[in-house]
Amino acid sequence: MPVLFIGHGTPMNAIEDNSFSRKWNRMGEVLPQPEAILCISAHWETEASMVTAMDKPKTIHDFGGFPEELYRQQYPAPGSPRLADILGDKVKMYEIEKDYRWGLDHGTWSFLKHMYPNADIPVVQLSIDYTQDMQYHYNLGKELSFLRRKGVLIAGSGNMVHNLRLARPNEEGYNYEFAYEWAEKLNEAMKKKILTGDHASMINYHTLTQEAQLGIPSEEHYIPLIYTLGLQEPEDKVELFNDTIVAGSISMTSLVISNKTIHKS
Repeated sequence: MPVLFIGHGTPMNAIEDNSFSRKWNRMGEVLPQPEAILCISAHWETEASMVTAMDKPKTIHDFGGFPEELYRQQYPAPGSPRLADILGDKVKMYEIEKDYRWGLDHGTWSFLKHMYPNADIPVVQLSIDYTQDMQYHYNLGKELSFLRRKGVLIAGSGNMVHNLRLARPNEEGYNYEFAYEWAEKLNEAMKKKILTGDHASMINYHTLTQEAQLGIPSEEHYIPLIYTLGLQEPEDKVELFNDTIVAGSISMTSLVISNKTIHKS
């Protein structure tokens, strides 16, 4: 199976028909049909690595101040206790604990409802252990690579550049195309490192550019990208999509990593 990194942006992308949601919809059409989906979302941080293990994960509306329509959204995909068991049994380097309380947050369902609108594919989330460093997350990503051969689509969901404090939405929200110079410079530096396979520089992102501190003021939206890179294998190619900066300081740039070219047009 391919591997994804999704720049998910504002929760409004879940209900809007825009260039980002249309590309997610197209991705669902061109990717091989997964047996299950494992998502690492920026919005589930814990003090350990945990995986949702319930039969029916709830749809979590983990945001505030949005239109009522967004809160009515449900993504009733089944969970996969079996996949949670496999993770616990097969990942030897790190302990992954089972969780029965979380569910699917908007970092997961906001794009999946466009990719797989029937919500008929089992979905589990893997949490971000915020007590660990980047190398841990990269190594754990590598440990998950066996799932690709079991038909599991793995997706990291966050944003490469994500500074909400400096975001400058217009009257229509956060989706208008505008980039601060520093955000553009950092985004371009990241893409260059990703496309040349320089994962060490991405793990040590502080050394990328002087703008890294502005673009990554906290790491939760960046860490899912590191999982995705950890899953890349030598024969894989990287393709970019949704390569746009919005509201000045949020990069929607996304990746599909696969040993075959994915035709997205």
